[in-house]
Amino acid sequence: MRHRKAGRKLGRNAAHRLALKRNLARALFMSETGRIITTVEKAKEARPFIEKLITLAKRGDLHARRLAKARLGPVASCRLIDKQGDETDVTVLKKLFDEIGPRFHDRPGGYTRIIKRTQRRLGDAGQTAFLELLKEGETKERRAATPAPRVTEPEPAKPAEASSTPAEESPPAAS
Repeated sequence: MRHRKAGRKLGRNAAHRLALKRNLARALFMSETGRIITTVEKAKEARPFIEKLITLAKRGDLHARRLAKARLGPVASCRLIDKQGDETDVTVLKKLFDEIGPRFHDRPGGYTRIIKRTQRRLGDAGQTAFLELLKEGETKERRAATPAPRVTEPEPAKPAEASSTPAEESPPAAS
């Protein structure tokens, strides 16, 4: 039984799962569009990891930077690549604290969005999704809850017409 064991294993051991989350976070922070494509399960597992990093980046102090570097591990010092394919002096950690953290300064949480795609992954037909960062000032769209069906009271039965005679209305036979 897996009581009180939260999270998906994703077919990996603990070290591999951590590396997966770090690499998904790196890919999301490095992408110019702020959006990556992955499986739904991986996106749901990476979301809390990424949102905790952004919360640290919002704090912006030295201790938060060191905590984020420890959580990202060697991925934190990866340099970003520009459009021409050349390395820049900007690292993942620097972009996280200088660009992404201040963007969500006034937001209390919910920095990412998962959008399921209709296209399946080639090979095993796994369900894919976009994992994206929200834009500045953007809010998550909540679908309006569908209203419950209206319950109406049944109308009271109309009294029998005056034309019926008492002989026609005989009491039911006792069985």
